[in-house]
Amino acid sequence: MPLYIHQRPNWPNFTWDDEQLVKLLGSVRNLQGKIVGRMEALGFDLRAEASFNNLTLDILKTSEIEGETLNPEQVRSSLAKRLGIEIGGLINTDRHVDGVVDMLLDATQNATAEITEDRFFGWHSALFPGGRNSLFKILVGQWRKDLKGSMQVVSGTVGKENVHFEAPPAHLVPAEMKLLIDWLNNEISLDPVVKAGIAHFWLISIHPFEDGNGRIARALTDLLLSRADGIQQRFYSMSAQIRIERKGYYKILEKSQKGLLDITDWLIWFLTCLLNALMSAEQTLEKVLEKHNFWLKLKDITLNDRQIKVLNKLLDGFDGKLTTIKWAKITKSSRDSALRDIQNLMEKGILEKDLAGGRSSNYFLKK
Repeated sequence: MPLYIHQRPNWPNFTWDDEQLVKLLGSVRNLQGKIVGRMEALGFDLRAEASFNNLTLDILKTSEIEGETLNPEQVRSSLAKRLGIEIGGLINTDRHVDGVVDMLLDATQNATAEITEDRFFGWHSALFPGGRNSLFKILVGQWRKDLKGSMQVVSGTVGKENVHFEAPPAHLVPAEMKLLIDWLNNEISLDPVVKAGIAHFWLISIHPFEDGNGRIARALTDLLLSRADGIQQRFYSMSAQIRIERKGYYKILEKSQKGLLDITDWLIWFLTCLLNALMSAEQTLEKVLEKHNFWLKLKDITLNDRQIKVLNKLLDGFDGKLTTIKWAKITKSSRDSALRDIQNLMEKGILEKDLAGGRSSNYFLKK
């Protein structure tokens, strides 16, 4: 009996139970429409900020899923430069960060463009601009060749490996990907959200590249969800939610890839994860509105660039407690300048001192 789904007769003619999906899909579509409607009712600047924040989150989390941590400030700077958004404190960016940003922007900003083999190769080349994954040289911008043996997803130590999945052999990949690409461009009868779930699973199961398959599958998902939303701007992050539910993600993938062609369970998981991402997006929107209202109250108060920069960091979610030392480091100023800035904000009723005290005074936004 075949072990993996791609070895089953009639692969890749997936089936699923619409009755089990209809209620969940309805909830997803309803919440999508609600969020898009709320965002379209806001001004251009607020929409752009919400989209910028979610793209930043998406880029950071799609890499975290693979165990890779990107510099958040580099991601923000790279995004801002490419989108023409003015933010304070732009920094130089690593070409690897730029590559991930370029891939996600192409997927979301050019979602309606045709999906081609060359486009997939471009995404892969962007992910690995140096032609390497860490210390190892890999084939970039082309389908995998399996030069070192079959493509397997494994865990465990050497000699005690646990094989979770083995992909189709390399010589089948071009034909497999042609079939998928044709389906992506020509299938119009499916609900686009369901199509995104199928496409994600299908691409992951082909595993067409030597590395980067997960990130490319999530970029493809973002592209198809952008089509489903009918807008370029992104107001929720599927990758951020997958990161939260990573154990469940890998578990349902393995179960489905070792199962039959009925992928109902996978689609239920995908739609549930998407619904959770949409619910998280509502919280993100509230933060954007809170930030907008905060600055609206301060519109007639004069602040210097250092104060604006740190206040924005506090509003975006500051890591730890704010001290004069941290202020000086963030603004690249002296501790005396930091203390003067903080005291000025306290006099204006914007910051408060933590009365708990300690060896170092801490400060927080006054409510």
